[in-house]
Formats: sequence, structure tokens, C-alpha cells
Amino acid sequence: MQDSVKGHLDALITLLQTRGVDIGLNLLGAITVWVIGRWIIRATRRGVGTALDRRNTDPTLARYTQSVVSITLTIALVVVVLGFFGIETTSFAALIAAGGVAVGMAWSGLLSNFAAGVFLLILKPFKVGEAIAAGGVAGTVRELGLFATTIETDDGIITFVGNNKLFSENIQNMSESKFRRVDLVAQLAHGADVADARRRILERLATIPHVLTTPAPVVEILQFNAMGTLLAVRPFVDNAHYGDVYFATNAAISEIFGAARYHAPFTIQRGITETAA
Repeated sequence: MQDSVKGHLDALITLLQTRGVDIGLNLLGAITVWVIGRWIIRATRRGVGTALDRRNTDPTLARYTQSVVSITLTIALVVVVLGFFGIETTSFAALIAAGGVAVGMAWSGLLSNFAAGVFLLILKPFKVGEAIAAGGVAGTVRELGLFATTIETDDGIITFVGNNKLFSENIQNMSESKFRRVDLVAQLAHGADVADARRRILERLATIPHVLTTPAPVVEILQFNAMGTLLAVRPFVDNAHYGDVYFATNAAISEIFGAARYHAPFTIQRGITETAA
């Protein structure tokens, strides 16, 4: 056992003595090339972005082009770094091909995402900076990448969604229209003056900042339920101020009903009156 360990140590010492300098130089060269290469890639990406901005290129196309350039140069850099360790390009390609069915399936998914990204770029169902709901995620588009789209949700979470998932499902673009409707309801109790409530709400909506006058706000009877009359309260607003108007309208409804001293809604079931919480 000791002889075996001693033999391995002797072999290692011999390797370091004969090839140590070469291995160290190759490693140092690979690290140097990687650091310089990554700096060049970042500089190139910024340069491409600046050139496209000067040409007033669509932001979505600019981000997509930057992603393509960055990934292509990174792959080339990896091949160059591997060359320092004696791995030829042909050997690298053979290694990828030897991955078998699993690698093929993985590449199939990547290619589908790549193809979907191209179609999203051409068809333009959304652009960078627009608010969308797609692939189970709602938020603002930050980047249309080579294989995935970056979406920032309203609560500040960065989410990466595969382009194929976006392209194969419904896409709702909230920024495409000039305005957006806020859908809220106001529950009135039995016996409440519906006309008075509608008048009060409409008057208050006119004072809320960013509520549009065209189209005019809508306050109508939505339905009659077990608690009384349910009003639909629907002001219209520019996309940028949707959240502000949503919360301000809710607060206004609460203040209006309190000032008017409307009774709390209650449910009548089989002769038993149940006051709503």
C-alpha cells in the first residue's frame, strides 16, 4: 500500500517537474484570455447598444441583438480557453455530439425558445418597457433575450420566462391601448338610495387625479344580490397611473359611504338577517 502511494507521489512529482511550468503557463494564459475576453465582450455589447441607440433602433430589437452578440462571443471565448489545455475545436464538437438523446432534447428546447424569440421580435406583440400578462406572469418587459424574456413584476421580482412559453400562450398587452379601465364594485345595503350613491361616486371620481374625462367614468348597477345592490365603478385612466387610480377610487368609495351614513350591507336568508362583516 505504501509502495503504491509512494509510486503515485513520485509520478506526480515527475509530472510537475517536467510539465509543471507548461501547465502553469497554460493556466495563467487561460485565465488572462478569459478576463480580457469577458472585458471585450462587455465592451462590444455596450458598443453595439450605443450604435443601435444612435440609429433609433427599436429597444426590443436592440436588446435582442446584444444578447445574440454576447452569447456568440462567449461561446467562441470558451473554445479559445479550452484550446490552452489541448482540447481542439473538433474534439469539443465531438464531446457535444456524444451527449446523446438527453443533450438533443435539451437543444430542442433551446432551439424552440430561440425560434419563438425570433417570431416575437418580428411580430412584436410587446416591446421592452411595456406592461404585459403572459406565461403566467404579469409585469413590465425588461428584455427580450435569445432564449428567455425578462419580466419585472409589480412587486419587483425579476422573472425569466422561456420565449416558447410566451409565444405559445395568450399575451395580454396592457400598454398597447391609450387608456385602461379600472374595474371596481361598490356594495349597497337594502334600501339604500342608489341614485344618490351613483351621483356621489361620479362627483368624487371627477376630483381624483388622472381619471380621464374621455371616456367618461361609468357607475351603473351591476347586479342585485342577497346583500342589496351592487354598483360597477369603472373610471378610465392612462396606463402609467392605473395603480394610483385603483387605490384612490377604493378609498373614495369608503369615504363616500361613510359620509353618507349608508347602512352596512346585510344578507337576508330565510327570514334571518345577517349583517355583513
